[in-house]
Amino acid sequence: MAEDRLAFELVSPERVILATEAEMVVVPGIEGDFGVLPLHAPVVSLLRPGVVRVYEGSDVKTRLFVAGGFAEVNERGLTVLAEHAEAVDRIDPAEARQRLKNAEEDLADAKEPSEDERRRLERAIEIARARLEAVENPT
Repeated sequence: MAEDRLAFELVSPERVILATEAEMVVVPGIEGDFGVLPLHAPVVSLLRPGVVRVYEGSDVKTRLFVAGGFAEVNERGLTVLAEHAEAVDRIDPAEARQRLKNAEEDLADAKEPSEDERRRLERAIEIARARLEAVENPT
């Protein structure tokens, strides 16, 4: 691999979603988006729900929604282990809106949920909202 290319792999629990080389990859870190270039310093970060963007030059070549997980940068490149991942261009906007509506209704309908249940329902809303935003905002 050339020094101007970054090895990138995105893995979900089911399979390898993408294995490629890129000029830069931007991931949705828990503390904000961060870009990874070739020869990046080692780092491990939790991910929040959002979009992984794979760049070729100044153009975004691939956009992938991740529901969370973590990213590791090491001497071999960048690996993202995602709870769930899917190509943004395969997300149906109407289905994404419905999923968010359902998640919000589930929380509203919960009668005195336990703290764990409330966190689970709020997490479902966070993921559904980020997924909808990913498909509605292509940048």
